[in-house]
Amino acid sequence: MPPKKKAATPEPPPLIGRPGTNLKCGIVGLPNVGKSSFFNVLTKSAAPAENFPFCTIDPNENRVAVPDERFDYLCEQHKPASRVPAYLHVTDIAGLVKGAHEGQGLGNAFLSHIRGVDAFFHVCRAFDSEDVTHVEGDVNPVRDLEIISEELRLKDIDYVDKAVAGLEKTCVRGGDKKQKPEYDTMVKVRSLLVDEKKDVRSACWSAVEIEVLNKHLLLSSKPVIYLVNLSERDYARKKNKWLAKIKEWVDERDPFATIIPFSAELEAKLVDFSDAEAAQYLEEMKTTSMLGKIVKFGFRTLQLEYFFTAGPDEVRAWTIQKGTKAPQGAGRIHTDFEKGFIMAEVMNFDDFKEYGSDAAVKAAGKYRQQGRNYTVLDGDIIFFKFNAGAGLTKKK
Repeated sequence: MPPKKKAATPEPPPLIGRPGTNLKCGIVGLPNVGKSSFFNVLTKSAAPAENFPFCTIDPNENRVAVPDERFDYLCEQHKPASRVPAYLHVTDIAGLVKGAHEGQGLGNAFLSHIRGVDAFFHVCRAFDSEDVTHVEGDVNPVRDLEIISEELRLKDIDYVDKAVAGLEKTCVRGGDKKQKPEYDTMVKVRSLLVDEKKDVRSACWSAVEIEVLNKHLLLSSKPVIYLVNLSERDYARKKNKWLAKIKEWVDERDPFATIIPFSAELEAKLVDFSDAEAAQYLEEMKTTSMLGKIVKFGFRTLQLEYFFTAGPDEVRAWTIQKGTKAPQGAGRIHTDFEKGFIMAEVMNFDDFKEYGSDAAVKAAGKYRQQGRNYTVLDGDIIFFKFNAGAGLTKKK
């Protein structure tokens, strides 16, 4: 009897959001909640962070290296001439206020800046200070979270209403059957936003619907990490009267989202210290910095990961989207690598760390040769083989 054919591996559903690796996390929130202060300590920048609303107007952009002990270990082992980590691209967006979807404050401009990012760090303030005013008059982070989320949802409703009206002309009255899936999806989106008052990311979508969503890139479809800005004292003692209420709100409204408490006050102090001074201060305060964790979660939320190439010339982390196949991973290094892809020689990082060298990994039988259907995993150490002449001759 002929051998049974292996069942085809089902393709994973497409991701909601823009494809590619040049993706950004935007910092959003009300004015004076610590967004620019957070941006400055995260990226070691000097963006204005003043005690008045809208001190940020044009968005500030920068990048921050993704901390990774695996990358540091490879650099220690190879002592390369060049070291290139993975980077998270971050945008500091000016504060939104209630009514921004109708143009209040500088709402329309700010909302257009938000449309240009792929995920949000949503900063809310949970500390009292006579020196820092609050645009709503008092500190209430749950109310602040609701204001921002509602403004984004209302802006989406405005956009979807116009999209549905346009599709009705061509699809319903014009009889264009090709646009029927898009019309049905957008009607479903409008019902979710208007009738259920829920965000787009809160629902389950089919592959066809996700393709439609990725055409429109709605604000409430973008993933969110909630950052709770505490006073240094509350952060160090891990107590604050708002934390339980914030968690309750997020669990109800955005159940798969991550909440990270941090203190911009503490992080701003650490920026001015040397590494030794910062370590000593944290030990005395019996606390830790949250910046590394925030960067890592931001990177993962964008559905990004990376593989390594490592040697004496360079150790480099190559950013890819989750689920990338080996030829496309090779194409991140050079397009010719993808065109002439032959194979990927892959080592698991843990195997490299255990055996200590490429040769020892090979001798232990842990060095794998993978073909074009191999899905690159986060932290793979890869050497690509390719045909240098592939794709360079013109077809007759």
